[in-house]
Amino acid sequence: MAKLTTTLRHTDRKENNLEELKQRIHGKLVDKLDLSRIGELDGDTLRREIRLVVEHLCDTEDTLLNRGERDRLVGEVLDETFGLGPLEMLLKDPTISDILINGPKNVYCERRGKIEKTNVVFRDNKHLMQIIDRIISKVGRRVDETCPMVDARMMDGSRFNAIIPPLALDGACVSIRRFGANPLKLEDLLNFKAFTPEMVMLMEGAIKARLNILISGGTGSGKTTLLNTLSSFISNTDRIVTIEDAAELQLQQDHVVRLETRPPNIEGKGEVNATDLVRNALRMRPERIVIGECRGAEALDMLQAMNTGHEGSMTTLHANTPRDALSRLETMIMMAGFELPLKAMRSQISSAIDLVVQVSRLQGGSRKVTCITEIVGMEQDTIILQDIYRFDKEGVDENGRAYGKFVATGIRPMFMSRLESAGVRLPSSAFRERVMMED
Repeated sequence: MAKLTTTLRHTDRKENNLEELKQRIHGKLVDKLDLSRIGELDGDTLRREIRLVVEHLCDTEDTLLNRGERDRLVGEVLDETFGLGPLEMLLKDPTISDILINGPKNVYCERRGKIEKTNVVFRDNKHLMQIIDRIISKVGRRVDETCPMVDARMMDGSRFNAIIPPLALDGACVSIRRFGANPLKLEDLLNFKAFTPEMVMLMEGAIKARLNILISGGTGSGKTTLLNTLSSFISNTDRIVTIEDAAELQLQQDHVVRLETRPPNIEGKGEVNATDLVRNALRMRPERIVIGECRGAEALDMLQAMNTGHEGSMTTLHANTPRDALSRLETMIMMAGFELPLKAMRSQISSAIDLVVQVSRLQGGSRKVTCITEIVGMEQDTIILQDIYRFDKEGVDENGRAYGKFVATGIRPMFMSRLESAGVRLPSSAFRERVMMED
């Protein structure tokens, strides 16, 4: 036991010495840098030259380092100079989907659906704040005591959120939702059994026939990923306007106009919210409007756009079932400040939205399209829904992973005539009541 304690102390002391050495070399590097020359060199050349400088600075230190420690030290100094410091190691790992930072000494990541603690640490809260500022300054955002929360997008398209003291009591907290440079394609989601080929045929037909689609799901369920994937079915000739709080969508079409909201400045002025952008988008002759996430008063303008010639529009919102999604829409319409009668509100929703696609993150981390639901119309004051496909969860296996089966309910959608008018032909067998696939 005493031997183990001695070994741990020796390891900690060595790590502290390496950290001090890294800070010392980084300080010397900053003093040596010729800032006038940096702008003249391209990224690779600059990194190569500075690597040589860092290696020379390592040689001037008295500390004895083996080859592995030296390479690690040089890499960390370069990451600190050009990149995002300790985060670089996690950002280079393609298996990590989420990075969660709870103060400078507690960094977690989600890998294959499981959250685990990493050995990545920041020196202190000041060091973590420097990295946060480096990320958000690139997209014109700011965070300080007067504005202690920030949403932004990173250079690789990942979603970034930070909340700092005094709101975060144990140091700055950061959440990074990664999307990666290469977004998941339809084939990837089919391989992951997120849905079945029959469900894909229906969703593809709905988009080509310009049905309005609402993607509903909980946090981390894969709403944005599914929206990105389904958007690939949109014609390359359509003019698409996207509206987001932090630009995450990666549409592949040529004719895309991307709009992003803007928070207020330090004086509380200059805010441009999603409602403003939706109203402006209507004047931009869009053929489809795609709202990254509907979360407030913009819901009313979005529904009116869907009802007045902008068919084929799509959005996402947070809800656990299709029925909950419609209830949330009602709440968001009320946030617009208009006292609409309940029947009028529901009539707007039922005439605007044709299809609700429900996605869920199941136990064990797998993500599924758990329901594809058609909005049929109104019966008195109630919106009538009917499930076309659904996923029935059956249990949890020995690895803690939920399993179940995809089922066709046997209901033929009411909008089939619209699909056929658009030239989309689906086999009648696609809607025959049966188990389509077991997971």
